[in-house]
Amino acid sequence: MKKVLSLMIMMLVILAACGGQEDSKDSGSEGKEKKELTIGVIPAQTEGEMQSAMEKLEGLLEEKMDRKVKIDTYPDYNGVVEAMNFKKIDMAFFGPLTYVIANNKSGADAIITQLVDGEPFYHSYIITHKDNKFSSLEEFLNDSQEYNFAFGDPNSTSGSLIPSIELGDRDVFTDKDNHEFKTVRYTGSHDATALAVQNKQVDAGAIDSAIYDQLIESGKIDESKLKVIWKSDKLFQYPWAVNKEMDKDTKKQLQEIFVNIEDQDILDAFGASGFTKASNEDYESIKKAAIKQGVIKE
Repeated sequence: MKKVLSLMIMMLVILAACGGQEDSKDSGSEGKEKKELTIGVIPAQTEGEMQSAMEKLEGLLEEKMDRKVKIDTYPDYNGVVEAMNFKKIDMAFFGPLTYVIANNKSGADAIITQLVDGEPFYHSYIITHKDNKFSSLEEFLNDSQEYNFAFGDPNSTSGSLIPSIELGDRDVFTDKDNHEFKTVRYTGSHDATALAVQNKQVDAGAIDSAIYDQLIESGKIDESKLKVIWKSDKLFQYPWAVNKEMDKDTKKQLQEIFVNIEDQDILDAFGASGFTKASNEDYESIKKAAIKQGVIKE
């Protein structure tokens, strides 16, 4: 009888252990499915301007996806590229040039872009103070050696890449140390460029058209003190891209969530009227421009 009892106890222990292992497996599987989604955001504006909206976006994504979401705003464009490259983030809000670099480095995949007034396009502007006598880029460049010029971040599409190509084609700019201006500087952001022009710290500067309009609407810059002297061709808007290893179902879910965002605080943070689907092919013209400037290799 004692042997039978001992045998039954042993069997119960073994069954309990097996059950515990199965629970552990189930728990581990569930934990993997609910892994935290990490997102990096470029500083389209100064970091403090976006913090509140990013907290709202975190909450929205967590609710819709039933998983923890963490959004970090990076201090510079290159930081987001490297974070994606080293798989520290699952998703990122890039500038078009930043995205092309990330796609080239790590296979980042564009899935969403923003709409401005219902269109997925924007422009690069060159702006100046209204007190200046020149009213076109041609007039400005006639006496370029008298003037100070500002780009934004070196990795910005509208704040650096596109205007640098335009100025290069006009034989007044090669790089920061080789140009036909009095001085050239990089301010680091679009709003910093706008303020530098408005405050006459520089004579002209390159800026994102959508952010320029947003800064005017918010009262952060005074439209009566500024004028646009050059406008680029259409550029496809800033993309949201994901790690190349992200599964199709999660990509589709993210697209559906973003396309249906109506929260005005979130939209305003990106100067957007909404979001729409995007793909790598939408950024082919930016890729060609980056190759032309030697930013990436073909």
